[in-house]
Amino acid sequence: MDALEKNLEKLAELAVRVGLNLEEGQEVIATAPIEALDFVRLLAEKAYENGASLFTVLYGDNVLARKRLALVPEAYLDKAPAWLYEAMAKAFHEGAARLAVSGNDPKALEGLPPERVGRAQQAQSRAYKPALSAIAEFVTNWTIVPFAHPGWAKAVFPGLPEEEAVRRLWQAIFQATRVDQEDPVAAWEAHNRALHAKVAFLNERRFHALHFQGPGTDLTVGLAEGHLWQGGATPTKKGRLCNPNLPTEEVFTAPHRERVEGVVRATRPLALSGQLVEGIWARFEGGVAVEVGAEKGEEVLKRLLETDEGARRLGEVALVPADNPIARTGLVFFDTLFDENAASHIAFGQAYAENLEGRPSGEAFRRRGGNESMVHVDWMIGSEEVDVDGLYEDGTRVPLMRRGLWVI
Repeated sequence: MDALEKNLEKLAELAVRVGLNLEEGQEVIATAPIEALDFVRLLAEKAYENGASLFTVLYGDNVLARKRLALVPEAYLDKAPAWLYEAMAKAFHEGAARLAVSGNDPKALEGLPPERVGRAQQAQSRAYKPALSAIAEFVTNWTIVPFAHPGWAKAVFPGLPEEEAVRRLWQAIFQATRVDQEDPVAAWEAHNRALHAKVAFLNERRFHALHFQGPGTDLTVGLAEGHLWQGGATPTKKGRLCNPNLPTEEVFTAPHRERVEGVVRATRPLALSGQLVEGIWARFEGGVAVEVGAEKGEEVLKRLLETDEGARRLGEVALVPADNPIARTGLVFFDTLFDENAASHIAFGQAYAENLEGRPSGEAFRRRGGNESMVHVDWMIGSEEVDVDGLYEDGTRVPLMRRGLWVI
């Protein structure tokens, strides 16, 4: 077994044991790009070795997606398989674990009419809401694990032959997920302890708001009433710990949907609906992004923000130090799972109930400032040029980050 095969084994083991923290006899529902077939088989093997009773996988195919977007009549773009996502939500509520294999070609849908892509994305978001709600509410254990898709590798390393680009991307994935360490499971236990220490500090301080300041950014993000910071291993409603994202470097909480003010500019590109959106900027008033633009991919972004009323409000704010393993690669990954964990970020759309005391729902969730939407899209606003302060209600400031690094 060569070094790549050994690290793939370690990554699959990490996804099952640390990411999912799989329970004996538990069912697993996986989603993955079709190019990840061999890696998914390895994940299934590790899941069965660790007690899975059933491993079901749903494959996505960008080639088929592109054919549909190019060929079907426009009215058919409003259709999405709601029956599938309703069944997935039912399975999650009945205890099935959710495993998502990420990694796709960020340019897979480039060249298609943005209005068609956006319309299909809206339909998909509406159909997916039952499953998204179950995930956001942590009714079961779930995780996302990366795969070095060839299209993704070529986007990250455009000057290299495909085989070399894939090899280099796997190396970066192993570094970012700590698989390159002698004992990745122990490394993640230590990493979780460090994240939980930051979470404890922030929850103890009970800040009223956060203030981000840097080039093109002067943004105040009010925090929801009774907000809770989370990060690293997170308990489900049944109390089982899981690590939702491999990798993860963030601590995050819920903004107040009506108390976001100022201007902000993205520091990294965003891969959205198979297209790259670069140079995002927004101006917020009363919690709403009243102006939004981008240097590239603006139409796709604006179409997404038309999904529902909550899509122009924030559902997450996260702090990430600029010296983490992902940032140290020096790469722009064109993949939200990685790029959001390389920099502090905010998210348009749905807030997580886990970020509010008591995990309220319905009117109680809204009353506390939680945002509801059929979308949740993270975009990166932190860098080595961005400072972050915690603000108490009386205006007192506490420095949290200077030049992108923790000072607490």
